[in-house]
This record gives sequence, structure tokens and C-alpha cells, in this order.
Amino acid sequence: MKKIIKSDQEWKKQLSNDEFLVTRKKHTEKPFSGKKFDSKKKGLFKCICCDETLFESKTKYESNSGWPSFYDKYSNDCIIEIQDNSYDMNRIEVLCKICDSHLGHVFDDGPQPTGKRYCINSLSLKFKEIE
Repeated sequence: MKKIIKSDQEWKKQLSNDEFLVTRKKHTEKPFSGKKFDSKKKGLFKCICCDETLFESKTKYESNSGWPSFYDKYSNDCIIEIQDNSYDMNRIEVLCKICDSHLGHVFDDGPQPTGKRYCINSLSLKFKEIE
């Protein structure tokens, strides 16, 4: 996997303003304001910046948090988890391993089998339906 590195100007040409702010400047979309994904469709959730597969529809669940939530990542090679102490909080930030796009955070209050809740900004994702 080759790292994708672009300037802010290059990202701004590719992304909407809101997508740029979330993925490149680590903003968070307001809860319940993002893209709606049809939970009945089978598919893959990909990084809006680089098209890396991040999550599968079978791991998506309704957490009522206001953001898409997943109990597991697609693979150990798609996401980086780093300590985030911003805003006087102790959290784990989730980044795309290929392009360092800010995706959201992961918490230990999700369902089994993992107990994880990947709380992801919808603006950082795109959905690819599969048969």
C-alpha cells in the first residue's frame, strides 16, 4: 500500500468544503446531519479521499449516536488508531491508513462480538453496493 499525500489545494479540488473540513482538518459533522446510508443494502464503506475499503455493511449498526457506527473495521491494514486528547477528552482517533483522512473515533461501548463502536463521520465515507 502506497501512502497518498496531497496538498490542501489538491484535496480542496477533490472534496466538497464540508468533506475537506472533516477529513483533512479533523472537524466533526453535527450529529444526525450527515449522509443517510440504506442499512438494507449490502456493500462496502470506502474512504471519500482515496477509495480505501474501511468497513463492511454487515458490521454497521444503529448506535443512536448521530453518526454511522460499525462494530469492526474491514481489515487490520485499513485504519490507524491514535491517541487523541483534544478538547480535554481521552479518545482514540481513527484515520485512513492510506491517506491519513480523519474518519472519527472508536469507543469500547459497542456490541459483540468486538465491543467496539467505530463512530464515523458520514462525510468521510462513500458506499459501494455489492451483489
